[in-house]
Amino acid sequence: VTIDIGDAKDIHPKNKQDVGKRLALQALRHTYGQDIVAEGPLYDSYRIEDGRIRIYFKPSPSRPAIKEGRELRGFSIAGPDKIFHWAEALIEGDEVVVHSPKVPFPIAVRYAWADNPGCNLVNEEGLPATPFRTDDWPGTTIHNR
Repeated sequence: VTIDIGDAKDIHPKNKQDVGKRLALQALRHTYGQDIVAEGPLYDSYRIEDGRIRIYFKPSPSRPAIKEGRELRGFSIAGPDKIFHWAEALIEGDEVVVHSPKVPFPIAVRYAWADNPGCNLVNEEGLPATPFRTDDWPGTTIHNR
């Protein structure tokens, strides 16, 4: 995943070193069987609870973390109207909890589901989370409200 390395105006990231390092981690883990963390948080499932969505990630020795700043960015949720709104997200242990006062009954969540998203969920090694969505509705979240 190189979603955090690119340039909004250029599909080819200039930072080739970090791309190469991430590919090397994948090779070391999956081809050579080294017991290392090779990727950031990978979405597994979610649960709706009291107007919030709790997101679970595939098991990893590395916990979710924030890359820049103190607040997670890049999460949006929608209710039955299928209109996505930017949401607040908090890390709770190995999970992320997402909510928005504009969506009292959430049914779907997306992370980094836009062109050049502003997202900052990583793991303790600084590897970015893979973008994901829990819905199959058309469109990106670039026009969130």
